[in-house]
Amino acid sequence: MQDTAVYNEKIERVLTNINNVIVGKQKEAVLSLVALLAKGHVLLEDVPGVGKTMLVRALAKSLGCDFRRIQFTPDLLPTDVTGVSIYNPKEMEFEFRAGPILGNVVLADEINRTSPKTQSALLEAMEEKNVTVDGTTFSLKEPFFVMATQNPIEYEGTYPLPEAQLDRFILKMRLGYPSAEQEMQMLGLTSKDHPIDYLSAVMNQEELLAIQDEVNHIYMDENVQFYIIKLVTATRDDASIYLGASPRGSIALMKAAKAYAYIQGRDYVLPDDVKYLAPFVLAHRIILTGEAKYDGLSSHQVIEMVIKNTQVPIRKEFHS
Repeated sequence: MQDTAVYNEKIERVLTNINNVIVGKQKEAVLSLVALLAKGHVLLEDVPGVGKTMLVRALAKSLGCDFRRIQFTPDLLPTDVTGVSIYNPKEMEFEFRAGPILGNVVLADEINRTSPKTQSALLEAMEEKNVTVDGTTFSLKEPFFVMATQNPIEYEGTYPLPEAQLDRFILKMRLGYPSAEQEMQMLGLTSKDHPIDYLSAVMNQEELLAIQDEVNHIYMDENVQFYIIKLVTATRDDASIYLGASPRGSIALMKAAKAYAYIQGRDYVLPDDVKYLAPFVLAHRIILTGEAKYDGLSSHQVIEMVIKNTQVPIRKEFHS
């Protein structure tokens, strides 16, 4: 298993802060930061009550960012997400009332509880980095990060996200239940006041934007780039996969690997970075065949098999 220790001093301060609130979720906190530093977004699928909201709030507070939450419900309208223009009779003109999407760190809670039309409003804003209301376009704030949560699709009253919309998230992950020992720690931390109330920023927005720029300049060798292409291409040829990952998957894996290398304190990407991140970046971008589903395989397991069967290329193979 890939080492999830953090060797970048700035990022370590942020993670220490988050760990004061969220017990035993170092890996998930690192993955959240991978997405944020790569200027992507996270889809978090899990049952209620495992700490999704606390993770996002702790992240926002640690970075000195404006936190917004959107609780998705069946009757939520697109304007409830983006904002709406309201006529002011005193000024005799329309005023724009910004929606919660115009925050820095946005928790889109239970995104699959709402209609596809409202889902699209959120996902379009994530992709375009702006919203258009009554013909006027408003740019979203920088930094901008969305963590969308969804209930497992077996739950009643859910609208599954289409594949094209799932593709907008750089990675997908789960938090899972804590161990008994971790749950005991949680009880101790929250027996009086909640630690989130005492959390303070250890980084500001300007520092975060500078780090995002540094991540763009992390070096990736041609062989590692070709390894990403081989993995993504393999998803299109695998017998267990009906629909493989698109080129957007290749780009997402490259950006995520650069961010992960930065968090590890390196200025270059290793093939092991790609191996570790591939299941989180690619699993939600594929559709399994009926036979694979019947055999009880998950997308995550199939991607693990693709990784196992794909060799890291050497330079002469790349140029052949």
